[in-house]
Amino acid sequence: MAMALQRAEKRELRQQRVRKTVRGTDARPRLSVYRSLHHIYAQVISDTSGRTLVAASTQKTDGLKSRNSVEAAKAVGRMIAEKCLANGIQSVIFDRNGFLYHGKIKALADAAREAGLKF
Repeated sequence: MAMALQRAEKRELRQQRVRKTVRGTDARPRLSVYRSLHHIYAQVISDTSGRTLVAASTQKTDGLKSRNSVEAAKAVGRMIAEKCLANGIQSVIFDRNGFLYHGKIKALADAAREAGLKF
């Protein structure tokens, strides 16, 4: 139990350190990614206006064998990129939200880049 609290505290410290410098604007919003035990969430946020512009998650995808896999992360990455491009958002700032840039987080970012979103 203490190990999990320590891990969460470390993630919060990484999160705060990144948020000092990474700010999303209306012209270039922030793509924030969250990975839970069961799902993967991505949302595009404008920090200046304080609004979520676009959101996607594995809760909305159909036809996936596993909702917490690399393939599911790629599907969410493609989905968020399509929604961004449909709303006129061409480039974003990537916020990994304190998670390591590896595995599912990297797969989501790569899929969004391949779908046409610029980081």
